[in-house]
Amino acid sequence: MRSVSIFGATGSVGQNTVSIIQNNPNAFDVHVVSGAQNTEKLAEIAILLNADLAVTSEPSLLDDLQDRLRGTGIAVAAGRDALLAAATEPVDWAISAVVGYAGLEISLAIAKNGGTLALANKESLVCGGALLNETCRQSGTRLLPVDSEHSAIFQALNGENNAHVERIILTGSGGPFLHMPLEEMAHVTPEQAADHPRWSMGKRISIDSASMFNKAMEVIETKEIFGVDEHKIEVVIHPQSIVHSMVGFNDGSIISHMGPADMRFAIGYALFYPDRTDAGIERLDFTQLSQLDFLPADTKRFPAIAIAHDVMRIGGIAGTVFNAAKEQCLDLFLERKIGFLDMSDLVNKTVHAIDNIGNCDADTIDRISKADKWSRSNVLNLVKVSAK
Repeated sequence: MRSVSIFGATGSVGQNTVSIIQNNPNAFDVHVVSGAQNTEKLAEIAILLNADLAVTSEPSLLDDLQDRLRGTGIAVAAGRDALLAAATEPVDWAISAVVGYAGLEISLAIAKNGGTLALANKESLVCGGALLNETCRQSGTRLLPVDSEHSAIFQALNGENNAHVERIILTGSGGPFLHMPLEEMAHVTPEQAADHPRWSMGKRISIDSASMFNKAMEVIETKEIFGVDEHKIEVVIHPQSIVHSMVGFNDGSIISHMGPADMRFAIGYALFYPDRTDAGIERLDFTQLSQLDFLPADTKRFPAIAIAHDVMRIGGIAGTVFNAAKEQCLDLFLERKIGFLDMSDLVNKTVHAIDNIGNCDADTIDRISKADKWSRSNVLNLVKVSAK
């Protein structure tokens, strides 16, 4: 029986992880489940999986979570320190699915334990890829990607010589605005941007997908996970979301990973690795596929992709600056203080202002944290200036 912990259990990735474990109850012993404000869902998951410990990141919700779990024998904790302490407790397998920059320290804590880190938090590699990879190397922790695209690449590379890789092709659905005129995109609302046509995700991730910032993050992640040069990483638009990614080799061969638009295939692969087990996913019926379309990723429509390549060329703390600016812009867009297209413009300006603070390696939490704070502040200053 494999011991597991689920950080971010109440989010979409976390809940899909829960469903797979629930369908294989004799295979796993759940140690920790964590969440944020949704204590009702967190308590429900903790009871369902008979977890040892439930942790909410919100200190003010400790009493509420205790009330919900009173009499169950499940231990309860709250706050950032409690969350990090739980992440340091060794288990065979732990998933880091906390959304945003907040997940970086959790991933680093898990990485010190020597088990398996199933990574669903993009910011961990975008902001601290070198630091996380080195932490995993020193502790002997195996890092398995849980993003559908990176799981697809990982599987396509299984048994292959990375020196033979000519290109890695990430696919993106194009989101809800693939064919919308650019002038109309300037007036898109948060509600429209959160309505993804293919994937069922949280609001913030859905909006990141609509702007292709999500894909831009994945481009940077690809470099960090697989150690390939940035010029070998491509993005194509694939509206059907059937082909999740492809790897091209120096003999002209291309290996692709195909399947329904369901996050459970990537989660299940990481959860049972190196074995494969039925994760309850619908089987792909090729007779029902009328066509598979592949289109260029228009950088005028989706400038985030071009910015990501700039970030990889700049290196150092550029990934941290990029992510922090992206998160700050998303907050401002949700507050209706900036427009949909303003997000990429502000992120681009902030990334290219990095020389103002002096670029350096993102090799410590202190350096990453300072760059994160500077980037968010720079975005706010740019918005204030433009408003005058």
